[in-house]
Parts: sequence; C-alpha cells; structure tokens
Amino acid sequence: MSRRCELTGKAVLVGHKVSHSNHKTKRTFRPNLVRVSLISEALGQSVRLRVSANALRSVEHRGGLDAFLTKASETDLSQGARELKRKIAKAGAETGSEQQAAS
Repeated sequence: MSRRCELTGKAVLVGHKVSHSNHKTKRTFRPNLVRVSLISEALGQSVRLRVSANALRSVEHRGGLDAFLTKASETDLSQGARELKRKIAKAGAETGSEQQAAS
C-alpha cells in the first residue's frame, strides 16, 4: 500500500534534516494518512478511504464527499476515487432526470 492520499494525491516528500552545525542528512516527510469512512449522500452508503488529515478538512469545508469529488480533478484522485466519482456523477444524473420527469 503506497503512502499516498486517495483524494488529494499527497505523497512522501524527500528533503534534508539540518542540524545546528548545518550538517544535512536525508529524511522523508510523510503525509498524515488516516483510514476513514466517509458517507456518500448520492450513493446512500459509506466508503472507506485512506486520506490525509488535510484532505479530510477539505472534504468537510467543501460540504461532504460528493461535493469534494465533483470539484476534484481526475489526475489527483486514486483509481478507486475516480470510480467513486463516476458513480456519484451517474447517481446525480439519474436523480436529476427523475426530478424533471416528476415536475
């Protein structure tokens, strides 16, 4: 399992640990990944994802998983998140057509 956020694409970065004497040593900066269950309102089910704490804040800020995925670009998302985005878009299109038929 890679150390990559499934929603934002945040991954491990490499840099230097710099001591007081300015001696540089290689180190890694790992994203704060958390396994969470997020609820998709369009699908009516919960989805388990491995996301960074920063992405979790972004999901809440945008108004939930569905709103976040509709605005997110395909290049940042993992394969599973891309499929989830397509399912949500399809479910949203179906409910939109049902609402038009009812009125």
